[in-house]
Amino acid sequence: MLDGEEKLVQSAVRGDSSAFGALYDHYHVMIYRFVMIKVGRREEAEDITHQVFLSAWQKVPSYKHMGYPFSSWLYQIARNQVIDYYRAKKSDVSLEKADPESFAVAVDPNADLTRKFELEKVRAAIAMLKPEYQDVIILRFVEDMSLRETGAALKKSEGAVKLLQHRAVRELKKAFADSQSSSLSDDDLSPHFNTDETF
Repeated sequence: MLDGEEKLVQSAVRGDSSAFGALYDHYHVMIYRFVMIKVGRREEAEDITHQVFLSAWQKVPSYKHMGYPFSSWLYQIARNQVIDYYRAKKSDVSLEKADPESFAVAVDPNADLTRKFELEKVRAAIAMLKPEYQDVIILRFVEDMSLRETGAALKKSEGAVKLLQHRAVRELKKAFADSQSSSLSDDDLSPHFNTDETF
């Protein structure tokens, strides 16, 4: 959460464009990353991200603080924009065709090649999941949002998010196994995901 976010949001609600600009600067990369993982192409991701913040700026006067970070509201808008994108497109875009440099997921440039390869496999496997599972995996493990924040973004209870997360991780493990010649063990997922059912 951005330091002084509540005051910035209050100012943005009153029409202060510089306050909204500060929120944009802070959240732009996260929203872009979410959209990019969902649509898989840089140009489309940039366009959709632009639409997310344009929509947010238009709607912010009616924003009501419900005890969640501002990002939860932005992710709701982003999810709706992605849904609209796919409705208009009527076809799936393969994440495998995405430019790897487009992803803003931080990777230590000195990390060994094995780790980088594992992250590539994770990203490709996420693309095989249904949208709802993609959302919970991205928000919980890529964006590191809490159950509560994820619930706000997905408009679900924390209990529903826990169940969805469990199912999504299970399906992700299957997607890994399907995409690899050998099966994947829990140890292979452990660097990336908490597979404990208690979360």
